[in-house]
Amino acid sequence: MTHVYDMIIIGGGPAGYSAALYASRAGLDTVVIERMSPGGQMALTGDIDNYPGFEEGVDGFTLGMKMQQSAERFGAKTEYAEVTEVDLSGKIKKLETTSGTFLGKTVVISSGANPRELGIAGERELVGSGVHYCAHCDGRFYKDKTVIVVGGGNTAAADALYLARLAKKVYVVHRRDTLRATKIYHEPLLNAENVEFVWNSSVTEIVAEGRVVGAKVTDVNTGQVREIACDGIFVSIGRTPATAFLGGSVQLDDAGYIVADESTRTNAEGVFAVGDVRTKVLRQVVTAVADGAVAVHYAEEYIAGLESVRGEN
Repeated sequence: MTHVYDMIIIGGGPAGYSAALYASRAGLDTVVIERMSPGGQMALTGDIDNYPGFEEGVDGFTLGMKMQQSAERFGAKTEYAEVTEVDLSGKIKKLETTSGTFLGKTVVISSGANPRELGIAGERELVGSGVHYCAHCDGRFYKDKTVIVVGGGNTAAADALYLARLAKKVYVVHRRDTLRATKIYHEPLLNAENVEFVWNSSVTEIVAEGRVVGAKVTDVNTGQVREIACDGIFVSIGRTPATAFLGGSVQLDDAGYIVADESTRTNAEGVFAVGDVRTKVLRQVVTAVADGAVAVHYAEEYIAGLESVRGEN
């Protein structure tokens, strides 16, 4: 392809399509390269109750489609392909994909982050039927019920505290004998009457009857197995940012997230990181959407600078 886009967006989640909406509405020639379907991880969420404007809530797939349609209304294009290699060093960025080569003046990386899985039988099949990866997304379904939170880091601790305000009982299953989470979480969790810790243990089997009804938990030291009846399992063992395809072209932090502040600018000129893939405190749909709008603001400034230099020459 010899066509040069003003903006290429990698990933069609809420951050990506927010950027596409703002860019195309501003008159920028914009394309979104999406690997699967609009919405990203959001599309796997049954009901989203904390996104403004939907008083009855909305399912993630529907919201993703609406975001795509909003951007395409102003001329944004969508190409279904996977980005395999990038060259972000020049004024014209080059992306190799499974559908050919794409050239652009700016690139917005919104490839997201995937939740780490337990890797046990039945886990994927039961997603949405008792297996979850986002307490704030799906916790409301477990009011006055029993849940298991797997993990011991900050995410797991925060999820357990949130679920403790909704659920009748919360079991926290952790492979170690103490939380890895920062100290601020320890006292509230230890003092919560409906939270019970299952130390030195891991969930090794999901018990299901069409949906989750329990889990088998194995002591990592003794091998002893116990079964815990529950209505849902929240896997909170971290996320893996989708950055492998970048090949070191932008700076990453120790966890593999793209280093970018609230301006969304990376260390590569004309390249921006938005949504779950960038370093940030809160990863929610609403913060991803905000990132997309911010990225376009700075991308417009960058493109204006390129055109100014061209005009002077």
